[in-house]
Amino acid sequence: MRELKPRLMIARPHITVLVALIFMVLVGCSLAYAIQSQSVTGLILSVISLTAGIYCLHLLVKARQEREKEETA
Repeated sequence: MRELKPRLMIARPHITVLVALIFMVLVGCSLAYAIQSQSVTGLILSVISLTAGIYCLHLLVKARQEREKEETA
């Protein structure tokens, strides 16, 4: 019998895309507000959050590719 592995957020692509979209919109709003208020700290934190979000999406895509590769093998 094939062992079932937990798939976490990888198994629900619609929810993952929705969460990522909401996160990016919120980061964009915080970035715009930091620029408007000329806050260097807010700008730095917004860019760090944006980078972390992009890296998280990269990891999700990489995990999805590995899962598909395992399923075809």
